[in-house]
Amino acid sequence: MLPNLTDRHWLWLAAACYLAGFALGTLALLRGRRHSRAAMLVALGAGFALQTIGLGLRGRAVQGCPLGNTFELFQFTAWSSASLFLVVGATFRMSLLGYFTAMLAAVLTLVSLAVRDWDAAQRMHIFGTNPWIELHAALAVFSYGVFALLALTSVMFLLRNYSLKSKRVGGWFSFLPSILDLDHIGVRLLGAGVALLTASLAMGAVYWLPHPESVNILKLLTTVAVWLAYAVALGQRLRGVLPDRRLAWACGVLFGAALLSLFAVNSSRHPPLVPAATEAHTP
Repeated sequence: MLPNLTDRHWLWLAAACYLAGFALGTLALLRGRRHSRAAMLVALGAGFALQTIGLGLRGRAVQGCPLGNTFELFQFTAWSSASLFLVVGATFRMSLLGYFTAMLAAVLTLVSLAVRDWDAAQRMHIFGTNPWIELHAALAVFSYGVFALLALTSVMFLLRNYSLKSKRVGGWFSFLPSILDLDHIGVRLLGAGVALLTASLAMGAVYWLPHPESVNILKLLTTVAVWLAYAVALGQRLRGVLPDRRLAWACGVLFGAALLSLFAVNSSRHPPLVPAATEAHTP
């Protein structure tokens, strides 16, 4: 039975695991309890593993990193955020971050699976035979996963800030990490995301400068705009110009803009579209 599963089958199973983790956390919060950290790790770990298999099959089918349409970009972003949580969440013991990560991963995977037009056609060999361009693209989208986790910690920061100002420290607010820890983690994630996107752009520039005719202006301007916005936010925060609360709001808004930018990136010039196989759309 398993050999007959398509890439989308595996991705639906991954989405189910993420949704199960989100449901687990929601039920625990409604009961006023802290959700099981082990159970959340199992749900996210299983979702990550299943999504890795699905994206691996997709990559083998398109003969490259699966970043050729909106569906694949959203799936890769969800995969990046889940993989980062399995490292960052375990390191900082932020159990509630797992709940928000499960919610985000479930939304990204389920929406991209449900909107079939996003995966109506696939692109083959979108990076040609140049492994550096493929790595450039993978690093860029992976940085979006970092920014996704940053947006989640920013939401948690704003919730903690609200709880302190309104003197509501009981209930599920008590499960939030300290505001100082959230600020430190947010700055580290912001720095990591900017560093990854900087490396991606530098790697792409090595190829683009000798071949300016291959550069798509819309894609380049969009990516640079995302990088510049986050880099400015990081610089202002390190200089002490941007207060932590405003940084949290900025990171949340910027991630929304970054997600919208994926549509512009996907509309850039690519190799011809190839209709996706019919069975690949079967849930």
